Amino acid sequence: MSEDTMDATPGLVARLDAAETEAGVVRLRHRSYELLDLSPGASVVDVGCGTGRAVAELHQRGAAAIGVDPDELMIATARRRWPGADFRMGSAESLPLPDQAVSGYRADKVLHVLPDPSAALAEAHRVLTPGGRIVLVGQDWDALMIDSSHPELTRAILRSQADSLPNPQVARSYRNLLLDAGFQDVAVEAHTSIFTEPGFLPMVEAFAAKADAAGSVTVEQSGAWLREQQFRAAMGRLFVAVPMMVASARRS
Repeated sequence: MSEDTMDATPGLVARLDAAETEAGVVRLRHRSYELLDLSPGASVVDVGCGTGRAVAELHQRGAAAIGVDPDELMIATARRRWPGADFRMGSAESLPLPDQAVSGYRADKVLHVLPDPSAALAEAHRVLTPGGRIVLVGQDWDALMIDSSHPELTRAILRSQADSLPNPQVARSYRNLLLDAGFQDVAVEAHTSIFTEPGFLPMVEAFAAKADAAGSVTVEQSGAWLREQQFRAAMGRLFVAVPMMVASARRS
């Protein structure tokens, strides 16, 4: 799933590829698998599967994994990369699955792009078997941090990024959303992903471009801010911190 939009582009796929291989992201992804607590052969749906990495990794762990994404480019990329895996077009609010079809449900960085996250969780409750596990992973876009010599400009750029999303703060609501949807044994963990490698720079560049396009900053301001971030990356001084929430629960 896109980090800020439901419509994929080749550039977005490249940015997601770069982010998915960062050590902190890998650890968090594998933590989500642990929280699913799947038995060998158990079925699990990865909602907003993007290019399919999690589906492939869950399959390697012995699960019968299904990837669902609303974007044709993402699904086409996933099918090309992981031939033989089960990828389906569909939305989080209307999954291509019958009632009580899976033992596990995973959505990683998905709910913040949805107008109505509660509708997605109602759908999750529908497709899970009694006792099935749900795991949500997501960033709090209003808490993202980037080290910069221009703090006010950084605030404006990050605020513009958050404001472009339907639900930038939804991760801090995971617990109550799950309780409202009828899930039990709800638990939430807080993790902070740290990015210092130049491979994360395209995501930072996308933040600046979005703020520029929205008129939140001037072209000159975004250019100056971005040049500093590029210099920091070249000197090994890039620092981006992304607070992540990982919520898990059980269907009654």
